[in-house]
Amino acid sequence: MIELDGAAGEGGGQILRSALALSMITGQPFRIANIRANRARPGLMRQHLVAVQAAARVSGATVTGAELGSSELSFVPGPVTGGDYDFAIGSAGSCTLVLQTVVPALLYAPQASSVRITGGTHNTMAPPVQFLQQAWLPLLARMGAQVDIELKRYGFYPAGGGEVLATVQPCAQLRQLVLMERGRFIAAYADAYVAGLPPNVGRRELDRIGEAMTWQAGQLHLHRLPAEQGPGNAVLITLEYEHVSEVCAGFGAKSLRAEAVAQEAIVQARDYMASDAAAGEHLADQLMLPMALAGGGSFTMTTVSLHAETNAQVIARFLPIDIYFEREERRNTCVVKSTCQPR
Repeated sequence: MIELDGAAGEGGGQILRSALALSMITGQPFRIANIRANRARPGLMRQHLVAVQAAARVSGATVTGAELGSSELSFVPGPVTGGDYDFAIGSAGSCTLVLQTVVPALLYAPQASSVRITGGTHNTMAPPVQFLQQAWLPLLARMGAQVDIELKRYGFYPAGGGEVLATVQPCAQLRQLVLMERGRFIAAYADAYVAGLPPNVGRRELDRIGEAMTWQAGQLHLHRLPAEQGPGNAVLITLEYEHVSEVCAGFGAKSLRAEAVAQEAIVQARDYMASDAAAGEHLADQLMLPMALAGGGSFTMTTVSLHAETNAQVIARFLPIDIYFEREERRNTCVVKSTCQPR
């Protein structure tokens, strides 16, 4: 039984999600204490509980402590089984974080799977669906994974009600990936999504981005969603390069001006463009686990966050892998190696 401290390092939900995915894949049980101890509301929130329940169903696991607010959990997995799954978060909790828990495991199922999740699709502190579609999945595909994610309905905080459908084909072995350069620049654009709010909200966001980034009207896209999918708003800046794409997000909230929402995405985009690295901060977090499952790889990253360092430590508890970071002025490098190989 692997013992984990949920208060270690960054102390958030990623410790639990990575542990669930790796436990399912490796068959190793684990026990975690102090779940999300470093958060304002510690313990299992609804999206974390659904991630546990989804992992248990996918792997036929025996679980104790799976209840709202729980700070301790034990998880003993069985074999991963493919099939058709439906999970309802029942709030605006993040669909994408639940997907990132079960999708890696379903790659190792003996048959294809579909996973339908209802909840939040565009939340603060979580990647929007477009991030998975445009930044994460293309790199998984280069590693040999056949995964598709479809956004069926938008869901914003606090109502939720979004719907995401993922299909996953079995993959016997992921290929190693080396991602050191972005490659040539292809395109840059912004998308503002508005549901149940005046369209002027999205236009103001796009005007602010156009002014800050000196972009033309053809790079700024307003999407008016059906009112019943709101109220809600998100703005995304996408930067496409030959080898990688970055998706930067700002999320609307009550009493938050449209210009401030746009500024969230602008700051992220400028930080990424000021670096020479291939992976932004959030993509870097999501690349380590599949690279570890592939047995190795490397990539350049803008920031070595505490989140990334903590995730690396959790991965190393389940796999014979060494993950280390080399820091430079304009970019950093993450190296994933089997511990059977010398550095």
